[in-house]
Amino acid sequence: MAFKEYDVFIIGTGTAGKNVAKACVEAGLKVGIADNREYGGTCANVGCDPKKVLLGITEILEKAEKLLGKGVTKLPEVSWEDTMAWKETFVDAVPAATEKDLKKLGIDLYHQSPKFLDKNTLSVEGKTITADKIVIATGQVPMELKIPGRSHALISDDFLNLEKLPDSMIFIGAGYIGMEFAHIAARFGVKVTLMEFLPGPLVNFDEDMVAHLQKASEELGIEIVFNAKVNEIEKLQKNFRVKALQNGKEISATAAMVFNTAGRVPSIQDLDLENGNVAFSKKGIVVNEFLQSTTNKNVYACGDVADSPGLPLTPLSSLESEVVAHNIINKKMKRATYPAQPSVVFTLPNLASVGFSEKEAKAKGYEVTVEHKLVKNWFNAKRINEKVYAYKTIVDNKTGQIIGIHLVGPEAAEVINLFALAMNCKTDVNSLKQMLFAYPTWGNDIKGMV
Repeated sequence: MAFKEYDVFIIGTGTAGKNVAKACVEAGLKVGIADNREYGGTCANVGCDPKKVLLGITEILEKAEKLLGKGVTKLPEVSWEDTMAWKETFVDAVPAATEKDLKKLGIDLYHQSPKFLDKNTLSVEGKTITADKIVIATGQVPMELKIPGRSHALISDDFLNLEKLPDSMIFIGAGYIGMEFAHIAARFGVKVTLMEFLPGPLVNFDEDMVAHLQKASEELGIEIVFNAKVNEIEKLQKNFRVKALQNGKEISATAAMVFNTAGRVPSIQDLDLENGNVAFSKKGIVVNEFLQSTTNKNVYACGDVADSPGLPLTPLSSLESEVVAHNIINKKMKRATYPAQPSVVFTLPNLASVGFSEKEAKAKGYEVTVEHKLVKNWFNAKRINEKVYAYKTIVDNKTGQIIGIHLVGPEAAEVINLFALAMNCKTDVNSLKQMLFAYPTWGNDIKGMV
């Protein structure tokens, strides 16, 4: 067996892994990197980017439908096949381009998941690798459904690579992935059913905003079945039957395709972490404030795979990768600090959130002013005939600063960034109201929300 030595060895080639690799090479360190999936990570290949391309087509459809008879005389025709071909122009070159960039920097590339042999030693592609520092940046993978017939369920990767759409789909799980794909499929004419174990969808978001989105989803034709504990997927002659228990009674739904959108878990199953004395939890690699393993100081973790205060979002992966790279390169360690973290569900309408929920703020002892309104009569909503436009703002009475904001409506994904900016700059409500924004824009609406 061949032996190789590195200053830094990185597992994972997504945003976090690439950033650490490049920074370490620039600092003069010898670097190796490995991935058992396409180089470039989930977001660029089978996640955020291709999903947003598909969303773009449905945005056109949705706007046209709302303005039919108000200037639009005919709805556009759409082609899933053409949409997928357009999507491929964004993702097809990512793996090769990523490998080319890393090779150009002199980084050794491996195409297999390494396994820990001890605290500083890995086995990969038949080679024994030793490294002074090891970085785990493997992201997350779909959670396995532990039920009979689970092999019949497809995953998000499959949805984003479908050559043709079936006439019906079932999504098991009404989290952000299930809701986003359900909206895309429904607008392309697919009969969609969502089956969710919990009493409602999107449990990590404000329940009042979610209620608005749920109503809009059902009006789109999406059937959402709650309190449904799925226990089997059965293959029929042409379709699949998903069986579940709901309040003690057996129910079922039938569709041409079934997707597992029950959630994602840290991608650590192939690493043999116990051999490396690397502690982990259900949320990922257990790290300290320096994003360093609490049980093996030679190991760092960043991005979605780290059990840290950062949300599993690409911008947080970038932030954490900068901390890890700094702490490997420099003697003086840097703590990971987290700004307000905006999160978006890319349904139509968008659902967006940053900061505390009303319950969280009160539980932490804040005295707050909460304002919740449905504002479909505001100009920006009326001009596009949008019926779902609502907000909830949570303001700290002591400082006058916004500590939580929750939105549902068109362009909520963009508007939430303005609120995140205000929160991170500690701008109080009065100062925000005095700012001048272009009018009439969605951004200008934020002054009416506080």
